[in-house]
Amino acid sequence: MLAKLVGWMLLGVVRLLTGAQARWYGCPPKAEQRIYFANHQSHADLVMIWAALPEELRSITRPIAARDYWANTPFKRWITTEVFNAVYVERGTAPPPAAPAMPTAPAERIEPSMEPAAPAQLPLVAPEPTVEAAPPPAPEGPDPLAPLIEALTSGDSIIIFPEGTRGHAGEPQKFKSGLYTLATLFPDIVLVPAWIDNIQRVMPKGEVVPVPILCSVTFGAPLQVEAGEERRPFLDRARAAVIALRDV
Repeated sequence: MLAKLVGWMLLGVVRLLTGAQARWYGCPPKAEQRIYFANHQSHADLVMIWAALPEELRSITRPIAARDYWANTPFKRWITTEVFNAVYVERGTAPPPAAPAMPTAPAERIEPSMEPAAPAQLPLVAPEPTVEAAPPPAPEGPDPLAPLIEALTSGDSIIIFPEGTRGHAGEPQKFKSGLYTLATLFPDIVLVPAWIDNIQRVMPKGEVVPVPILCSVTFGAPLQVEAGEERRPFLDRARAAVIALRDV
């Protein structure tokens, strides 16, 4: 009950400050499993797109939240967990160090023999060169997509920001490969592009007090990975679909 009450209060504050207008330009709001992917210019993007969704979609849609920011205080951890039902992801996870090499056993000592040495025999075939085995690859760190895959497998919709980090230009940065990986792993889930407008002016980087600015989220026509389409062409096409919503 407390989480629901705080959620309604937060929704009212966000809509008062931003309007949180949802514009369904390319698809209607529909209770089906979706991956919403949008531009990323502010930590408030998560709150904005969550507030723009109708209630029946908010209850089945989980935004992606960077753990190092959204879980660094008890309050932010509680609100992202209990109100937003967010999926935490790790940013900049380093792989664990490689295992140390095992020491080699010392060579067996051969005692000198008192027998006269036999004449050396020339080998009939040249010996094969010794090829050292390549060391095993270092173990990789945890898969940053694992929490997203788990959420999609359980039937939830998710909101992701394929740039991976906030941009400060007019257009989003190049999309990272996670969207393509999820789209190929879950080909039946609907991919919906979205453009978040003006939210960076509500909470500029380094500011604490938000400024009332009219904001909107425009949702575009769904897309999918075409047969034989490779990773970078798809990501560029998905990015172009997000940018195209800016002037709708």
